[in-house]
Amino acid sequence: MTDTTLHNPDRFMVDLRQILSQGKKRIGLLLGAGAPVSVRVNAEGKLDEAGSPLIPDVARLTQTVLDDLEAEDRTVIDQILPELGENPNIEAILTRVRRLSQAIGGTEVYGLNGQAYEQLAQRICEKIGAIVARSLPEEPNAFTELVSWIGGTHRDYPIEIFTPNYDLLLEEAFERARLPYFDGFTGAHKPFFDPTSIAHDALPARWSRMWKIHGSLGWEVKPDAIIRTGSRNATELIYPDHLKYDQIARQPYSALFERLRDFLTTPDTILICSGFSFFDAHICAVFDEALSTNNHTAILAFQFKPLEEEELAIKLALRRPNLSIYARDGAVIFGVKGKWSPGEPPTEEWKSIRRTFWETKENGESHFVLGDFVRLARFFALAQADDIFHSPDTTPVKADQAEEAPGGDAGNA
Repeated sequence: MTDTTLHNPDRFMVDLRQILSQGKKRIGLLLGAGAPVSVRVNAEGKLDEAGSPLIPDVARLTQTVLDDLEAEDRTVIDQILPELGENPNIEAILTRVRRLSQAIGGTEVYGLNGQAYEQLAQRICEKIGAIVARSLPEEPNAFTELVSWIGGTHRDYPIEIFTPNYDLLLEEAFERARLPYFDGFTGAHKPFFDPTSIAHDALPARWSRMWKIHGSLGWEVKPDAIIRTGSRNATELIYPDHLKYDQIARQPYSALFERLRDFLTTPDTILICSGFSFFDAHICAVFDEALSTNNHTAILAFQFKPLEEEELAIKLALRRPNLSIYARDGAVIFGVKGKWSPGEPPTEEWKSIRRTFWETKENGESHFVLGDFVRLARFFALAQADDIFHSPDTTPVKADQAEEAPGGDAGNA
């Protein structure tokens, strides 16, 4: 980093803690693929810092799916890959397979006709579903702590969660806490997607909103509706580029992306991003449009990597000053890029609070930690705590809950 601008993380975390604790602000969350990556588990599914990600990131998911394909299917995919540019992910591969299924009919390309490509797409989806269908660990974890924060404050406005992830981890966390949420589906036997209900806020604020903007496990396309089956099958995973839509198949994505756009263009809103890489052009386009038209909204993006490695996020943040990027070693705030440099703590109590977002190692190196979803969720959960106790392993917990605090969940993305 060539500039000499310094940002004091204490200043911005004071403001954020106040916003999180009051329940007065219209708050949204965008949880990307990096969120479940930060939750690490062992082979038995128990929380373990030395374990593997609960659900792999997109790159690892892509490789795992490809490696698990039968030899004949892999041969076809290997012939398609050179057409997709450098390092295509599983969504780009699925896009091409489905487009071939629609375009070629009875003609064969790489040995398959349109119907065979449709069957290949279904097998790919089944592989994806088998990987992302993991359940939450039984112990308290980052997802349950995030939901604990949501349910712990009386709110003037509902929390809105947007996620491109296919998994059911958020649903499990809400249901484990017995907190109500609405995801755009209505009904009991086979809930159906109702795009009209998304455009209105008739439900009480205690009902969180959850918008699965790329689809979800358990969604199924019927001739006259999109239904939620309650299963963990993934045969109908649909990304917005993957299908030539008819009206029914188009409904979820057009309505859900419109909801994201409406949220960001509503005055006095804040969207907090975690685990989002800014590689998704559809979401970034909505960000760009909304930030340019509404100066009274803000996006705070918490990134795991060093700032210079967050090129796409930096590019947008330098153009839109109401997007702030908080990275491991620096930030872009109000359109200004700089290194982190903590100042003197504003109060004596703030020293313990600082340790919830700032880590200093024994060798003196220090960095901002909230790019890790596990640490960010804990920061949320402790937003209302005035007295914070830190155990020797630096895991922050409320002093009066030290005996009940979960351990071993501070994974790295």
